[in-house]
Amino acid sequence: MSRNGKIVLMLLLAAAGISLAVIAMQREEIADPVARISRDGVVLKEIPLDQVGRAYSFVLEDELGSNTILVERGRIRVSQADCPDQVCVDQGWISDGTAPIVCLPHKLVIEIVGGGEAFDAAAG
Repeated sequence: MSRNGKIVLMLLLAAAGISLAVIAMQREEIADPVARISRDGVVLKEIPLDQVGRAYSFVLEDELGSNTILVERGRIRVSQADCPDQVCVDQGWISDGTAPIVCLPHKLVIEIVGGGEAFDAAAG
């Protein structure tokens, strides 16, 4: 094989290796699902949903109002709130990162992060 042929072969092998590494990083497993609860942008609590044994609830309360959070294995919801519109209560359970629970009057957000596979949509 000529010197130019060896260089081309080495470049092709390097490109293939880089491509495989990029694909592997895009499909890398990410952490188990965690419910991240924040108020006005400040994280108050993170709950690993796959580690919940028994269902439990707790109350988040401040000068803006009160939200009762219900947690079960793999899912979370706002079960009661003293806000006027009750959108956060009506949303029900969430178990993935599709849509967060938002209580605008209380500036409360519950979102699911992690779980499943990471995938870069731009890459396909």
